Amino acid sequence: MDAVALAASYHTVRAATPLHPEHRMVDARHAAFYLPVRDEAWAGKRLVPAEPSWVDGDNSFGAAADALRAAGLPVYAWTVLTHSSRLGDLHPDVNVVNAFGDRYPYALCTANPDVVEYARTLVTEVLALGRPDGIVLEACGPLGFFHGGHHEKTDGADWNPVQQKLLSLCFCVVCAVRYQDAGVDVDDLRAAVRAGVDAGVPSVEEALGDLAKPVSSVRTGTVRDLRGTLVALVREQAPGVRIALHATGDEWATGPFATVAPAVDADVDVLTVFCWAGADAATPGIRALREVAGPEARIASYVLALPPKPIDGETLLTEWKRYVDEGVEEFHLYHAGLASQPRLDALKHAVAGIKDHLNR
Repeated sequence: MDAVALAASYHTVRAATPLHPEHRMVDARHAAFYLPVRDEAWAGKRLVPAEPSWVDGDNSFGAAADALRAAGLPVYAWTVLTHSSRLGDLHPDVNVVNAFGDRYPYALCTANPDVVEYARTLVTEVLALGRPDGIVLEACGPLGFFHGGHHEKTDGADWNPVQQKLLSLCFCVVCAVRYQDAGVDVDDLRAAVRAGVDAGVPSVEEALGDLAKPVSSVRTGTVRDLRGTLVALVREQAPGVRIALHATGDEWATGPFATVAPAVDADVDVLTVFCWAGADAATPGIRALREVAGPEARIASYVLALPPKPIDGETLLTEWKRYVDEGVEEFHLYHAGLASQPRLDALKHAVAGIKDHLNR
């Protein structure tokens, strides 16, 4: 490994820790900040992160970072920005709201000024308290329909990716105003989205018709503004910190990998693209991101080493080599902390092989 991504701000999760010296499970029951939540930093702010009750002390990030650095490993602060069911429950007006009026309490809408302020303060505190060598910006944009709930029961609707994208378009009060300011009739847009979801149209553009272009411009502009704000903040406050951004070239995408269409327009060091589904499924996404980001952009593959991937280092290596063929220069591995010893052995084999492959 060249570095470790360590959670500074993270969402709800129940995780196995098979190799931990003391326990075998972590039950993080709500989104939390793993650095001290300082009163002076958050005073007067409407959205304030919670401390985790399931770890000892108020700075588990700092303790883990010290241990990693003592082992010679740089530490990247893994910072999840807009994924917080706790804050969404407490402040429903900042939720993403779909065309049917359903709220997504885990999804904070980046059009809302309170959410932007929250993200700015979060990143500022990560830099000041965590002193990371790098920062990973995840969910640097709004989440949408697709989300793994504790007892998710949505598969039976058989909504395809287009329907899920339509269900991810936000109709909160702030987004509605932005649509109106762009010349979009919100009632017409809502009706088009509803009809598209129920009809199963083949594309977002077909569902929205003439509204597609201005709506896309509003959505991508909102995400671009947040991205630019946070990247500029990092460059100003910690110029030496490396920035990794979870990203996609799909203009209609929502989720942890936020859209960077139609242009990145921010000084990031590496764009990380989602590759869990394997090379056949991931290759179009890599190419789309390259088209948006340009030939000089550095792209990393976010690859999976957990189930359903086999415990087979050579199989992992074969998949990763295909990403290198697409111009990928880094690999971000998910997730050493959750892996059994045999899976770590497979990762070790794949990492050694891909480094040799890249260095030829």
